[in-house]
Amino acid sequence: MARGAVVTHDAWTRGEYTISTDRAQIDAGVVHAFVTRSYWGAGISRAVVERSIEHSLCFGLFHVEAQVGFARVITDYATFAYLADVFVLPEHRGRGLSVWLMETIRAHPALQGLRVWRLATKDAHTLYEKVGFTTLAHPERMMEIVDPDVYAGDAPPRDA
Repeated sequence: MARGAVVTHDAWTRGEYTISTDRAQIDAGVVHAFVTRSYWGAGISRAVVERSIEHSLCFGLFHVEAQVGFARVITDYATFAYLADVFVLPEHRGRGLSVWLMETIRAHPALQGLRVWRLATKDAHTLYEKVGFTTLAHPERMMEIVDPDVYAGDAPPRDA
């Protein structure tokens, strides 16, 4: 088995806040509520959010026992990681929690020695720069497939 392929449940505490990689602690309802209202995941179904949690290395941010933040890493644990669905609920912002969450993720033992980390952001460049992210050195080498309507079929019908 590749180095880092087996991930144990880790936890870090700072005052009344804890970051945990235990997926069993993740409140999919909190994650879904935030992501489905975000610019990057608008309309995503809870089932898709749950599947994304199941197949990622997740970092839940908790205040006492309530989930107040989240991030997940999609990775092969050997060469590549993609950081996704990062958030801290508005009422807990301004306390350095986002930076702590990013520092914890970047320092995680199973994520060391990766050649490439990627993420996409519209408005949090300053946060990610604090933990080493930069703009693409060669954006002309990057390609993508984007289906902006992929979640349209997932949404339950709206009441008229």
